Amino acid sequence: MKNSISILILLLFVIIACKNEQDKPDAYGTFEATEITVSSQANGQINRFLVEEGQLLDSGQIVGMIDTTDLHLKKAQVIAQRSATASQGDNLETQIAVQEQNKENILVDKARLVKMFKDGAATRKQLDDINGSLNLIDKQIAAIRSQNNALYDQVESFTRQIEQIKKSINDARIINPVKGTVLAKFAEPDEITTYGKPLYKIADMTAIFLRVYIGGTQLPHIKLGQKVGIRYDKDEKTNTLTEGIVSWISQAAEFTPKTIQTKEERVNLVYAVKIRVKNDGSMKIGMPGEMKLVP
Repeated sequence: MKNSISILILLLFVIIACKNEQDKPDAYGTFEATEITVSSQANGQINRFLVEEGQLLDSGQIVGMIDTTDLHLKKAQVIAQRSATASQGDNLETQIAVQEQNKENILVDKARLVKMFKDGAATRKQLDDINGSLNLIDKQIAAIRSQNNALYDQVESFTRQIEQIKKSINDARIINPVKGTVLAKFAEPDEITTYGKPLYKIADMTAIFLRVYIGGTQLPHIKLGQKVGIRYDKDEKTNTLTEGIVSWISQAAEFTPKTIQTKEERVNLVYAVKIRVKNDGSMKIGMPGEMKLVP
């Protein structure tokens, strides 16, 4: 009787051990998301900043504005300079038209003088003088055209400056780049910001990733696009089970991060793996998770 009880207890322990072994995760890791730091694209005082930590923002949503008073004043100044320069060009065009008319008049006189020269009623000097007058007018017209071209280049330069100022004014708007949840806020309204200064951090928490580390012996059993089981803590005693898809596998081995498992396992070479998991809001960045290969 005692032997029968002992055998039953032994079998029970074997069954429990096998179950625990089957239930053991294939890899451990933590959840992470693709975090984007939104930085200022302009210098100046933040006039408006509608961002709060935990807030859900849409892609393309305008969440703030940096002061653009100086930019608008500069734009008005450059527009005035362009108008003044363009008016000078109009004056030069008028001068060219006058010289062109003078040239036509001289050509008429030349034609008459050539006829008189053939009849012996005009001298060679008179003919040379009128040709000299024509050459002088051509040079004057060329000089005026050169000035006009220089003014045209100045007008184009002012136009490019205006477009650049318009871009700077547009960059003063703080536009949220992706749909997601604000993780951290680094600035407040009325503060002075500079180009490249971080304003807030955002991430799409609906598609979160579990980064785990697997050994070389497990590598042949996992591939991109493969479905795997994911488990994370629901409370102190129970876990939540869900499904994920392998989205990235490291091509190079590395030492296991110190936060993973025992000292013996930390010295082993492993491969990092990212698993994309659809998040219902219960998974958070930095939360530990487990992966189980699906047979």
